[in-house]
Amino acid sequence: MTTITGIDHVQLAIPVGGENLVRPFYAGLLGLTEMTKPEPLASRGGCWFEAPGVKLHLGVEADFRAAKKAHPALLVSDLNALAARLMDAGVPLRWDNDLPGVLRCHVDDPFGNRIELIQA
Repeated sequence: MTTITGIDHVQLAIPVGGENLVRPFYAGLLGLTEMTKPEPLASRGGCWFEAPGVKLHLGVEADFRAAKKAHPALLVSDLNALAARLMDAGVPLRWDNDLPGVLRCHVDDPFGNRIELIQA
């Protein structure tokens, strides 16, 4: 029987033309590296970001609605340092203590997509 061995990437939607608004958040604040999209995918818009073990694709959607519940959960080596960088940039954090022993918070990208950050 074939088994699933992992997740290749997670995709979130952004509005058409929103690439330049998400780059400072994903590449600047979160520290992900933007990857070049291959054709014919590049001509569709959107952008891709990566870090070791993480691939996050942002695709444009004409009828965009932010993902308020569904979300990627990104592992972070130093959540307090990342939280400070986000807060210094004016990004609101929502700390979550619902899982005992797990340091985590939620933020929204520039278009309202929910992102969970978890201390690795």
